[in-house]
Order: sequence, then C-alpha cells, then structure tokens
Amino acid sequence: MTQSPPRPRPRDDGEATTPPPFAVTPEVDGDTAVDREPAPGRLHPLRRDGDLLLTGRAEFLDDIALPGLLHAAVLRSPHAHARVLRVDATAARQARGVRAVLAPEDADAQAAPLPAFFEPSIVGGKTSTFRILAGTKVTYVGEAVAAVAAETLADAEAALELIEVEYEVLPAVVDAEDALAPGAPLVFGEWGDNLLAVFPFAEGDAAAAVAAAPHRLSGELHTQRHHTAPMETRGYIASWDRAGRLTFWGSTQNPHPLRTNLSTVLGLPEDRIRVIATRLGGGFGHKFNGYAEEPLVCLLARAAGGPVKWVETRADALLVGAREFSHRFTVGYDDTGRILGIQDRVVGNIGALGSWGGWSMTFPAGMTFPGPYKVADYDIQSHAVVTNKAPWNGARGYGKETACLALERMVDLIAAERGLDPADVRRVNFIPEDEFPFWTAAKHLDSGNYAGALDKVLALSDYRGLRARQERARAGGRLFGIGLAFELTPEGGDFAGSFVRGYDTSTVRVYPSGAVTVLTGVTSPGTGNETSIAHLVASELGIPSEQVSVVQGDTDTCPYGFGNFTSRSLATGGAAAVLAAREIRDRMSGAAAALLDCAADDLRFADGNVTCVTVPTSSLSFAEVAETVYRRGLAAPGLDQPLLEVTRVDLPHNFHHVPDEQGRFSAYPSYPYSAHVAVVEVDAETGVVDLFEFHAVDDCGNVVSPRFVEGQLYGAISMGIGGALWEHQPYTTDGQPVATQFKHYLTPRAGDLPAIRLDSQHTPSPFTLLGTKGAGESGVGGGLAACVNAVNDALAPLGATAHHLPLNPPNVLAAIDAATNPGGAR
Repeated sequence: MTQSPPRPRPRDDGEATTPPPFAVTPEVDGDTAVDREPAPGRLHPLRRDGDLLLTGRAEFLDDIALPGLLHAAVLRSPHAHARVLRVDATAARQARGVRAVLAPEDADAQAAPLPAFFEPSIVGGKTSTFRILAGTKVTYVGEAVAAVAAETLADAEAALELIEVEYEVLPAVVDAEDALAPGAPLVFGEWGDNLLAVFPFAEGDAAAAVAAAPHRLSGELHTQRHHTAPMETRGYIASWDRAGRLTFWGSTQNPHPLRTNLSTVLGLPEDRIRVIATRLGGGFGHKFNGYAEEPLVCLLARAAGGPVKWVETRADALLVGAREFSHRFTVGYDDTGRILGIQDRVVGNIGALGSWGGWSMTFPAGMTFPGPYKVADYDIQSHAVVTNKAPWNGARGYGKETACLALERMVDLIAAERGLDPADVRRVNFIPEDEFPFWTAAKHLDSGNYAGALDKVLALSDYRGLRARQERARAGGRLFGIGLAFELTPEGGDFAGSFVRGYDTSTVRVYPSGAVTVLTGVTSPGTGNETSIAHLVASELGIPSEQVSVVQGDTDTCPYGFGNFTSRSLATGGAAAVLAAREIRDRMSGAAAALLDCAADDLRFADGNVTCVTVPTSSLSFAEVAETVYRRGLAAPGLDQPLLEVTRVDLPHNFHHVPDEQGRFSAYPSYPYSAHVAVVEVDAETGVVDLFEFHAVDDCGNVVSPRFVEGQLYGAISMGIGGALWEHQPYTTDGQPVATQFKHYLTPRAGDLPAIRLDSQHTPSPFTLLGTKGAGESGVGGGLAACVNAVNDALAPLGATAHHLPLNPPNVLAAIDAATNPGGAR
C-alpha cells in the first residue's frame, strides 16, 4: 500500500502534532486470530456486536416491548397540494381499541412549530413554518394530517378510515423547471416563487475562459429522485412517567439534537427528556432528526396515558426522497484535454420544503466543484427548487455525488471529442500532489495523491487488458463499455448556527477494577465505530480492547454531541476519546511513577501493565494502579490526582468560516477520494445493462479498522450502482408517488452486483488528530459515475448518449433510439 508521511499539524491545545503511529494501516496479511489483542494499528477482527447481528439476537427499536405498549398510525394526505377545510375525528375517537386521537387543532394546542434540522435562513434561503399536523394546507402526498394510538396497530389503522377530512384540491407542480416558470403553482404562496435559494460557487472568469478555449462542448445530465432505502425503517417509542418525565427511544442518528428539538416543541426542559438511540439497521441520512412523527408520538403517549410506538411503513419511507438533480453545462478545454473553464447550472428538485433538512444537499452539489481537478475558472450556480413532491432528507453522498457525476461525464466527453484516453485526461487535470493544501472557492483541500490512486485502480483492473478485450468485443458487434470515475468527497462538515457541527465530545472513565468506559456524543449507524473507538482508547492505555466499553446514544449518560453524519465519528468523537485517554494516562503515570519510584517519562503502558523501562522488573498492572489511585489518592505522596475521568472535545483544524481576502471559505476539513473502474455490456435489443466488473481504490487517510472501511466502501459503491442503473422514485404529473414498495423501487441485491475488488492508499490528513479523513460517503459518486461512463462508453459505437438516469432498459433504449432515429424519442 502507498503511504505518505504525516505532515505537521498545528494545534491550539498542546497535543501531539503528528498522527500517532497506531492509527496508520499496515499491510493486511489475512490473520484473523481472535484469542489475542492485535498489535497497535491492527484491526481487532470481530466487531463488538457481530455475534448478535449474525444470530438475529440484536435488538432494534421494533423489538422493544414495554408493558401496555400502544401502537400509532398516521393519516396522510392523498393530495399533492390542497387546502385542509375540515378534519372530523369524532367517529375515530369511539372506535375499538382507540386510546388517543390527534387532529391538527389538538397538536397545535399542545406543541410549538417544528424546528428545522438545518434552517434555510442561516444561508439566506427562504423558509416557512411547519406544524406537527397540517391544519390549513398540505403540500405533498403523505403529509401528516391526523394520528391515532390504539391497543393494536390494526385497530389504529382501522380508526384512520373513520376520520373525515375535507380538502380543496389545488394545482400541483412536480417538475423543477416547470416550478421555476412564470405562473407556476406556488408551493408556499408567501414566497412569490418556488426558488428556495441559489448557491453560487465561482472563481476567475468562467465565461471568458470558456469563450477563449480552443474547444467547447455543452450538455445536459438528469439524475432521478432516489433515496437511501435502509433495511430498517424509522421508528419511535415515547413513554411518560408519573412525574411527567419523557423517555423516548428512536432509530435516530442524532439523539442529543433530537432531545433539544423535543424540548422546544413540547415546552419541556431538556433535563426532563431522555432520548435513547437504538441500534440502527441503516441510517444513511434517512434517520436525521426533524420529522413530525418524533413529537407526534410523544403527544399521543401523553394523551393515551401509556407508551406509544410508531414504525414507519415502507410506503412512508419511500416518500423520503433525495438527489434529483439536473445539470446544464458548458466546458472549455485545450488540445490535451486540460479543462480551462466550466459553467454549470445545477437544479435540485427538493420536493416540498419540510423540517427534515435534506434541501441543503444542493449546497455541496455546487460546492464540490471542480472536484479533484485544477480549474482556475468556473461558475457553478446551484438552485434549490421546491415542488409538490415529498421533501428530501439527507442521503449518503449528500449532493457531492451529483457533482462527481457531472465532472466525470465532462472528462469522458472531452476524451471522446479529442480521441484521448479518459485516464490521460484525468491525469492532465489533477491537482498535483505537491500543491496541497490547495484552495478553491469553497474548499481547502487537505492532502492527496490523485494520480497515485488512479494508477492503482488501473493496475487493479488491468485497464490495458480491458481495452484490448473491448476491441475484440466491438469487433464482434457487442456493446462493451469501460467507465472510469474519480470521486472527491468533502467530509466532516461544520455549519455554525445549526446543530450540524464539526466537533464532538467524549468522556473516558477508569474504574477501580481497571475497567474503562468511553461515553461519546457520536453514534453508530451500524458501522461498528464503537469497536474502533474502543481500540483507540485501549491502544492509548495499553490494555486489551475487551477491557473498554463504549456507550453511545443515551442523552442521560453521554456528553452532548451531534451524532452521526458526514463521516465524522472517528475524526471527532474518536479523536476526543484519544485526547481524554491521553490525559487519563498522564494522571496514572504520575501515580505509577510514585508507586514504582520511577520517572513518569520512563513508564510504558502495554499488555495491561505499567512498566518502568529502565527497570523492567518494576511493574504494576493497569488495574493495580487504578485501584491504588482510588484507595490512596490525596492520602499518599505523588497520588494527588484521584479523578480518573476526563471529558475532552476535538474537531479537525481546517475550518475557514470567515472568508479570506479572496472570498474563499471552507466548511469541510477533510477530503477523502477514490478511483473507480466499471465494466459493462449493453444489450442493444432490450436495453439491459450487465455490470460484470467493478474495481476501486480509496484514500481516506489513516485507517484504524481496515475491514470496516472496506465494508463502508462496498456499501457506498453499491448505492452508487443502484442509483446509476435501477433505483427510482417516480411521480405522476399530479404528484402521486408511484414507488410504494420494493417491488416498485428496485434496490440492487447481492446477485445483481459483481464481486467488487478494492485496494487503498493512505495520504493522512494534516488537520485531524488521527490523520483520518472519513470513510462513510466516498464511493457513492464513484459508483454512480463509473457506471454511467461505462454505459455511455458501451453505446459510443451507436453514437448514443444516455444522460437521463437511471440507465434502466427504457432509458437506455430511448437513448439508442434518439441516436438511430433522430426524429423519434429523446
């Protein structure tokens, strides 16, 4: 594996300025022994809850059964746009098993408006007021209008049928360009139009650069609405005790901000609310907080006088959308394929604005340009447009994947126009390795060796051999395509003024027995980061990982933190835990030095012992030192620090919130990247795409747990492939969602995917304590772009271009027909 030396890292807190050696990934030799602690830097082979997950004994939210548990069902609007004239729940209140019914006036009387996950006005966008239940107007099919809690779910759903709602149906708009047209129906009448915000990202003079370029090309690219499709849908349980204290279990990624929101909506002090984040069967942004059902379940539980559970149906989950973008671009370039200027009008169809926060994906959709490429002149205008589709929520990739797709299509189009190899066009445009850190208008890129990653994936895939195979296949009349893609993924964002922050907090506590607990504000969406955090702390203290427990997701226990998003867990919560463990070690070193009559600098923490390196026979176990501190602290010389509990905060040191003299800023501190090769064959008669090879090389800086990183990359690439070829949330022209179950929404299954071959390289970030960059999102854009490029490469002999996703048989056949029958389909 390629490995670059760590760069010095300026810090304000006096800590070490170089990533520690234990965080650097060594070569993996396949050793999976589990009866010993691995050497520092080696992955502990078993994740902590792996046995529970594999045997089906892991507890998820729907497994929680409280005494007297009631079940909730939500009545949703059947119309995309309508005024709500009347809601009559009289009959439902008398129905069998019903314990509570909430109509809009009931919810409004008991609760304040919903806080936004990310408030648009923070960045100059338009906003509106959102209530738990829509009492005056609905803006999308599926908006909550009333709710029931009953003794069984069947009783609750039956009671919904008895609620009478009178609507005045209004004109709806579902296409973003139609929504921008004069006279379009207004989703929010007070706005005067349907444009939430425009985010400009520009450097130099793109128009002049494009106009002066020796060559220019223009195009359009349209990605479909698709979302994260977690295996486990959302779910919440609320229970009030006799003293009026609320306990809330949620399949949520952000328990502390969720508690703050519940406090705001319910008018209840935060110390009277406990939020427990349950194990997640997939998060991916779908389980960010801000949904109406969160406080709704609490109101139902209070009205019913018993605990209430609500679990999202698959049809409800498929209302949550993401990623519907269009690009209209022009790019100028020279004879070598060097990009001289880019102009791109990006439009995101965010659906009806809600409190969920996914609209903000339109920001990184523009900010990520020009990706890994050194382009002096570019002008990207990213538009967030509301329509009468259901709102977006966060989705893995978070808009960065659409920037990757657009850039990588531009590069391949340039290569095709000039008769160049796509790999060579990428090389000539890469930011050189010796120019990092590197500024663009909205990014301060930390480190990288882009050409190195590209070379590795070309070798991994036998790229020359693939091109030779392609020549033979084309000679036989087959549509064989090879697609390259290079993805840059900003990670770890910090948006001050919101609860999307770039720092986090961890506490390390040592008990008299020598047991250690880490309490952290970051949560796990199922990635196993608790195993990695335990390993980091154990390495600092020189004890086995099994001696360290990790507690996450309980607001009564853990320090305030921001949970899981934007691949931040180890760079923030893990780093904070390392800092706390180092302070604990220093305190124990002082005590051990006194007990062993040894200089503190001569002590070594390893193998569960504290040993004086100058007198190796002089040693105490870690547990003996801890117990002695508790028993004799403040009563014996040198034992003057008896507190073996430390809380620390850490954040990456590469945020630039205040624009510099050139107007540059950076809300993301680290920039992992990956290089991809996809190999496909297209059947010209049916439009079916067969993806039969995929190769990728990633660089997420230093790696603590290689297998976990591989797992993240497999999953992200699979999401990108699904978005390229199958996944789609279509709507009718009057705003009705068509995909309501997995028979309609086609996620890739194991049999649909080829074996994905991976390799990696490591260029540590100089701005994070551990040299990590984040490994949760990288791969979505690469998987997406590589497949789209491969299909278009396969269609090249027909002169066809497929730029309407997904590249399923109807869209591929339409592209072929447009090329072979210009007067026919698009």
